[in-house]
Amino acid sequence: MNEKLEQQLDGLLEKYTELLLGECSDEQKENVKAWVLYTYIAKSMPPLVKHWNEQYPDAKQDMMTLIKEIKELNDAHRAGSAKK
Repeated sequence: MNEKLEQQLDGLLEKYTELLLGECSDEQKENVKAWVLYTYIAKSMPPLVKHWNEQYPDAKQDMMTLIKEIKELNDAHRAGSAKK
């Protein structure tokens, strides 16, 4: 991937993270990136994710925790935005 495209995709991810969570740190951006990748693969190739979950149950649990945290942050952001 060329550097220009990489920078532009990083900008897209940064804006998506900000809109999703209300703010964007490097850690949040990496968490959202992992969440997006996992959920996309889970929807497009469920057997692959099922196999991965079986192979790495600890990673599956970590991913479920990450998904829960992102959902909670998104819910809090949306609730805060609704009050404004």
